[in-house]
Amino acid sequence: MMEQFYLILVVVLFALAISDLVVGVSNDAVNFLNSAIGSKAAPKWIIFTVASLGVLVGATFSSGMMEVARKGIFHPDMFFFSEIMIIFLAVMITDVILLDAFNTFGLPTSTTVSIVFELLGAAVAVSVVKITQSGQSLAELSSYINSSKALAIISGILMSVFIAFTVGAIIMYVTRLLFSFRYNKSINYFGSVFGGLAIAAITYFILIKGMKGSSFAEIKLASGESIKDWVKHNSFLLLTYSFIGWTLIMQLLKWIFKVNILKVIVMVGTFALAMAFAGNDLVNFIGVPLAGFKSFQAWVAGGSVDPSTFSMAMLKGKVGTPVYMLLISGFVMIITLITSRKARGVVKTEVNLARQSEGEERFGSSLVARIIVRGALNFNKSINKVLPSALSNSIGKRFEVIPLKPEKDHEEAPAFDMIRASCNLVVASILISIGTSLKLPLSTTYVTFMVAMGTSLADRAWDRESAVYRVSGVFAVIGGWFMTALVAFSVAAFIAWVIAISGKFMVFVFVAVAIFMVGRTYILFKRKSQAKEEEEDEIPDATEKMIEKTKKQVVHTIISSNQIYSVGIESFLKEKRSRLKEVMEMNKTFNKKTRKAKEKVFSFIQKLQQESMDSGHCYVQIIDYQREIMHSLNFLIEPLLAHVENQHKPFNSTQVKELNDLSALIDEYFNLALHMVKEDKLDKFDELYERKDTLLERLVQIEKAQIKRIKNKDVNTKNSVLFFNVITETKNLILNSINLMKSHRDFIQISNK
Repeated sequence: MMEQFYLILVVVLFALAISDLVVGVSNDAVNFLNSAIGSKAAPKWIIFTVASLGVLVGATFSSGMMEVARKGIFHPDMFFFSEIMIIFLAVMITDVILLDAFNTFGLPTSTTVSIVFELLGAAVAVSVVKITQSGQSLAELSSYINSSKALAIISGILMSVFIAFTVGAIIMYVTRLLFSFRYNKSINYFGSVFGGLAIAAITYFILIKGMKGSSFAEIKLASGESIKDWVKHNSFLLLTYSFIGWTLIMQLLKWIFKVNILKVIVMVGTFALAMAFAGNDLVNFIGVPLAGFKSFQAWVAGGSVDPSTFSMAMLKGKVGTPVYMLLISGFVMIITLITSRKARGVVKTEVNLARQSEGEERFGSSLVARIIVRGALNFNKSINKVLPSALSNSIGKRFEVIPLKPEKDHEEAPAFDMIRASCNLVVASILISIGTSLKLPLSTTYVTFMVAMGTSLADRAWDRESAVYRVSGVFAVIGGWFMTALVAFSVAAFIAWVIAISGKFMVFVFVAVAIFMVGRTYILFKRKSQAKEEEEDEIPDATEKMIEKTKKQVVHTIISSNQIYSVGIESFLKEKRSRLKEVMEMNKTFNKKTRKAKEKVFSFIQKLQQESMDSGHCYVQIIDYQREIMHSLNFLIEPLLAHVENQHKPFNSTQVKELNDLSALIDEYFNLALHMVKEDKLDKFDELYERKDTLLERLVQIEKAQIKRIKNKDVNTKNSVLFFNVITETKNLILNSINLMKSHRDFIQISNK
């Protein structure tokens, strides 16, 4: 019976591992896709194919990393089988919940940091329970936790942040000095050498250094020497031949097939980085379940004795990992890579922070970012004063940015060029491979992200228009990494502690919680994606699409305005405070949509042909009137809500009747406007003008009636101020909406010429 129970736990571990692979790859896909996708080096299907092959090959190189999960954080011989299973289950449950949450919000986090701190948290919790129950002192905790190894891993991860950023910035700066942004000529002369050097470096660190952890490394050659030893003894020769061979291949491809050498570098780099990712990070997803499976096998082989007395000393030895398990994991990664929508969201975050062009910034400004940017600008001015002007001007010319253009019409331009993409991939893959060869589970997310940020800085992608927002974004992501460590440790420790003191049935409770959390974040992500699609429609290309998009915006404005106004007035008159708060939230959503449209005006106008200048002017007016309508509604609803929240006296019956009648007329007015736009009946403007004039006359009448009430002392000051505000903002709403309709009509007429 006990054996069946632990077999179920092993099955649960592997089920969680599959789920962890899915959510983990969704997060880590950014590590090897951002450069190829950001530079548009190839169609996406080619990029995904190359990356998939890299993942599959890299998966077989992970065997040497598995011991981190078995003995890298704690001393397994100090624990019994039942305790080890609690640790592993707590780690996997926490990892699934944590990574899925980060994916949902589109933030790249470190799967390495999460697994290390989860192992540390769970091991500490189980150790504390064990020490407490045996009556020992907490000072004995050091004999359970492999503190020296844990500190080495953590310090290695933190060091990788600084090293990756610095190396990325230096390499990018030197590369840009050599090639500049006008690299078409120089790449013809030095491209093959650059390609040969880049791919040789990748070959050296991926093939030679990565071979150290591969399950194929011990295969014997005909000479009796293992592949690993042969590579070790001939590494310089291999590196030299690799450089010469790749340089010749690059030159031949350029001469014979007119191949773009930079595209080849980017695609080889994508393969290499995907391979390095799988070789380094696969342990994060399957290392713990495999260690649990090996523990179960050892316990069964030992006669299935009492699990609370069976020592796990066997985990201290070297345990091989079956190649088929690595390959299965690789295939799960590939399927996730191709199908995951969350992966695209995480990729978009990093590409957005690294892009060369200006545009909408995802992150806002922060005090720390402003201080850093201000200091950097002052430092740069000081350097320029010291440098000779001729040298400063010469360097400046090498960094003069040329706007990137799409290869095909009606496509978005690349976020950055392939020189930068090449540097990102080469530097990141080399650094990750060095870490893998040293069996340090450094964070591929940290390395690739910080390399990308370093190259962006050196490439002057962070100019004065965007630097503050990009730096804020970098700090937001890094802050998320520290949050990962804290949450991973705390949650894993809590789960392990509860299971250890409450019994193993709590395992299934926490598994159910994990399933619920993943399901909940999936629903949130789906809603968020749908809302984003509605807010951020693609900027249209053809005239028909432009007209359709503008029509959709105007329809949304009319519907939102009518709903916010009518529901707001009704809720105020009935003193429904909660409903008024909902109306305020509706107006905030309306504000976000109109602000997004305003921010995209620049990109929209760039899409217009030169002869469409007049339609561009009309479109700008449409956006402006949408914003004015939103402001009028905001200035209307806010005082109404404040009046109700402060428990002031409601309007009298005469005022209530006047506003109800006015709201009905507003409803008729907006319904006519909606009909005109939806049914393309823009010839009914005379009728709309008549309704507008009727409304304005009614507002004058209502205003005079209020003045009469003031004379008769029927109302107080607060009543009068609020009532006049309703009249004023209603008037502004009507005038801005009629101007919106006129601009929309003009836009349609000009665009259809």
